Amino acid sequence: MARTHGAEVRRVRLWRWRRNPLRRRSDLIEAWVLLAVLVLALSAAVFAGLTAAGAVDGALAERRDRTRTVAAVLIEDAAHTTPASVSENSENGDGGVWAPVRWTAPDGTHRTGRAEVEPSDRAGTAVTVWTDPEGRLVSRPPEGAEARFQSVMAGVTIGAATAGAGLLGAQFVRSRLQRRRLEEWEAEWRLVEPAWRKRMTG
Repeated sequence: MARTHGAEVRRVRLWRWRRNPLRRRSDLIEAWVLLAVLVLALSAAVFAGLTAAGAVDGALAERRDRTRTVAAVLIEDAAHTTPASVSENSENGDGGVWAPVRWTAPDGTHRTGRAEVEPSDRAGTAVTVWTDPEGRLVSRPPEGAEARFQSVMAGVTIGAATAGAGLLGAQFVRSRLQRRRLEEWEAEWRLVEPAWRKRMTG
């Protein structure tokens, strides 16, 4: 029974490709158009996803190339930082705090800014910060698994959005073809109805 039921399901799903007296030319056109749209949508989704992942990966690699680590010195005890500086606002959320530090820029000038340090660090502690080519503080660039995760998520997001747009396009095409088919049926019914009524009343 399961086999028979499965065969019936296949016949229902593929009836537009099978020769039968109920199939219209518009049915076959709809089947091929929808198939083409779905294939294009999936292909575009894969291409867009791979392109987005590659772009993000390239951007992160460029960011890493432009970022350098610099030795800095903690200016004051980390414990003296205000509660608003506690690292629930930090990118790592690992219990550090934002405290003032001093470092030397490539041009030899001394710079100051705030960097994430351990709450127990005291003034004078050496810390590592990340700077751009001009010596300005920047956030640590993603590396390893974190960078791969960002690239993959960008690819998946863009790919899914592209696939969704393609499926919406397929649904739009299907609705237009369905409307056209209904109009054809109504036109044919207007021609057949008088003769059908005569046979019923006769």
